[in-house]
This record gives sequence, C-alpha cells and structure tokens, in this order.
Amino acid sequence: MTSYEPNLSRRAFGGAVGATAAAAAVGLGAAAPAHAAPAEAQHAGSQEREFRADRGRRSRRPNILFILGDDLGWADLSSYGSPNIKTPNLDRLARQGVRFTDAYSGSATCSPTRFSLYTGRYPGRAKGGLAEPIADKTVGLEPTHPTLASLLRDSGYATALIGKWHCGYLPDYSPTKSGWDEFFGNFGGALEYYSKLGLGGEYDLYEGDAEYKDLRYYTRILTERASEYVSRGHGDKPWLLNLNFTTPHWPWIADGDTEASAEVTRRIKAGDGRALWHQDGGSIEKYKQMVEDLDRSVGEVLKALKRSGQEEDTLVFFSSDNGGERFSHNWPLSGNKASLQEGGIRVPNIVRWPARLDGGQVSHVPVFTPDWTATLLELAGTRANPAYPLDGVSLAGYLLRGEKVAERNLFWRVRGERALRRGDWKYYRGKTGRDQLFNLAGDIREQADKAALEPARLAELRAAWEKTDAGLLPYPG
Repeated sequence: MTSYEPNLSRRAFGGAVGATAAAAAVGLGAAAPAHAAPAEAQHAGSQEREFRADRGRRSRRPNILFILGDDLGWADLSSYGSPNIKTPNLDRLARQGVRFTDAYSGSATCSPTRFSLYTGRYPGRAKGGLAEPIADKTVGLEPTHPTLASLLRDSGYATALIGKWHCGYLPDYSPTKSGWDEFFGNFGGALEYYSKLGLGGEYDLYEGDAEYKDLRYYTRILTERASEYVSRGHGDKPWLLNLNFTTPHWPWIADGDTEASAEVTRRIKAGDGRALWHQDGGSIEKYKQMVEDLDRSVGEVLKALKRSGQEEDTLVFFSSDNGGERFSHNWPLSGNKASLQEGGIRVPNIVRWPARLDGGQVSHVPVFTPDWTATLLELAGTRANPAYPLDGVSLAGYLLRGEKVAERNLFWRVRGERALRRGDWKYYRGKTGRDQLFNLAGDIREQADKAALEPARLAELRAAWEKTDAGLLPYPG
C-alpha cells in the first residue's frame, strides 16, 4: 500500500487544524468513548420508525465502506419491495441502520454518477462527466480535480477502490492518479465475468496500473479483495474503501455459468462489438440469481468487517449507480437506466453506523449522490477545496444533530432530458420535448401531469433548472 504523505498545498482546506475543528463540529474525536450500541436494532419492515437523530453520542472519525451495485433498480431488494428477489444481508443492513426511500443517483448512467460521487459536483462541471457513459480513452476524471479520496487521504485516511472505476482509461486516468492509495478492478463500463474481456475485446482486470490475471468469477474476486482490505490493519488511520461491484450489470452471467461465459467470450474475440450487451441472453430468473449473489457478497464483506472488530466505528453505505435495466423490478416507478424518470435515477440508499445511528429507521428526505460526498467529508473532519465548490449538501447535521434538511433543488441533466425536484414536485422534460410536472407525494409513477393546472409552478421550476444548466459545460456537438 502506498504510504500516506500529506499534501496540504492543493487539495486540503484549512490543514490539520481545519480538520480538527471540523471534526469537533460534528461531535467526532479520537479520544471520545465509543457508544455501546446493539449489534442489530429490533426493528424491521412495518416496524421501521421515522428517522430521529440521537444527539447525545460521540465517536471517532469513521472508517467508510461505500458499496455500489451496478444498474441495480430501486425495487430490486426485498426491503424495497421486490416480490421475488431475496436479499437478507442487505435487508439486515437496513434493519441495523437507516433506509432512504427518496434517494437518487447523481445521473442516469454509470460514469456521470461516479463523477458526481467522487467530486461531489454535477457531472456537467467536468468534461469527462459529459460522456454518458465514458466509452473511449479521450476523456476521464482529471487527476488535478480534488476527489472524495484525495481529500480524505490528505486528512489522514487510507484509501482504496476495489471494482469498477469507469472514470477514464490508462495511461491518463486511474484511481491511483485521483487520490486512492490502492486500486484493484476494471477500468471500463462492463466486462465478461470470467474472461475479464471488455467492450473492445481488451483484458480489463488490474492491480494498480498493471494487468492482473485471474479468470475466476469476478464478483468472487472482488469480494475476497474487499474482505481482505477491511480485515487488514491500517495502523491508526481510518480508511475509505469504495467497493464497486459490476453485479448485476450485463452480460447476464451468474457464478457457474461457464457455458454462457464461453459463448460471450467467443463472440467478443470474433469482433462482435455488442457481445457484452448480451441482448439475446438473460432472464428474470438469471437476474434474480445475480442480485442474490450481490447480496451474499455484501454479506461476506460485512462478516469480515465484524470479525475485524471495526464494525462499530465503520460507516457502511450501500446504493446503486443508477436505476435498473431490462430485467430489473422498478415497479411502481416509470422509466429505467438512462432516463430521468424516477426509474432511471431513484435508487436504494442504506446507511449504517452503529456508533452514531440507531437501527430500524426510515427517512423520506430527498437526497442524491453529491450529498453523500459532502456528508462524508464533514464526518471525516475535512472540507472541499474552495476552488471546486460542492453541489451536494452535507447531511451530517440531519443524521447526527437532528437538523432539518432545507428544501432545495435536486438537478439532473442528460442528453435529451432534464429534471429537477423541489420538495414533492418534479419538473421533467423527456425526449418528446414536452415540459411535465408531477407531484411525487401522490404520483410516484409520474402519470398525472399537472403542467396545465400549475403553470406558475412549472415556470418556476423550469427557470431553476435553466439557471443551473447555464453554469454547466455544454455538451459537445
């Protein structure tokens, strides 16, 4: 592992003094006694209660285990309403923490959402974030841009990314160039689970910036690596692990599907540029197997964390990079991946931190990916670089001190679509070019268009969207 060397001249804000002050502001401190919270709250399902912060606790700066599924839909977990997929480990995680019902990804596809997480900003603020998603070597996350990892590293965290990067390709772009001490995973947007061949037929499994040969099932490899990382001693440093599974992204190959793997691999090698899309494969049952395998894998990593003795002081976050696709169960949402309808951007969010948060709770506060970047920076006792202001708001005050989250605009933009949510109201323009207005409190499916009934509100939200859009980079022609 690369040793930690502080670099306060560019990415840190306020130095060690600022980090200490920020930590004190949220009730963090290494010397503070740990809160003896039960291992699992006695709440589940209908017994969930509305979120309420326990403001009497203190703790050290948390380790952060941030887990992403890939193309996992909002309702693909049994705790979010799936009728046929069983996810006992993620359901248990929800019972032990806080489940968010109105949580959103930063965009509707892989790369832009990852940009929004790593930078805490709208994808459209960076050239690489305009690719939806990144498909070639011309763009990526610029190494000069501060990231969640670089800011935490500069405040004393060990950092690692295991799994899917999808924010640019070598030689110019890499997690190790953007603040992560360690990287093990794939650079591209998809790969065949056994052969590790990517969309262009390239081999795509790396340790650091060097190819790493392992032809076992990819989800197993990532689970082993992540379990080893959370079990490892990091000295007196807290740590950040971004664990980015490719499951359940296509191709539709579950653990043990070696014949399907061989066929997809043969087609890739024969030059079929769409072989990985696997449009002639998959099924609801195969998708179920892949999501349940993701659940088992998360469970294995959480068991390793518990065995390590770090569970109490580790904030675990689980989400998806965007909405579901093809075989995903998105009901009752409309749309799916790549769309700014609810089905394309509403995702499961689960947060567990035994030292500070009671379990068995549910929150209906609207949040989106950049908020979690801001939140984690505050919880770690550091701040964004002032030259790169965040677009998310920190939820630390809400989670730890019971502060109300002020009503604000949640903004999205993809080619051909626009959306903005304020309170219960959502402004949406799809590829038809027609402005629509929905009240999500009573119409989560976005079927009752209120545009004609609420012209003033529609105009106000449209103007808010256009004001934000005017500050972003334009799409290339």
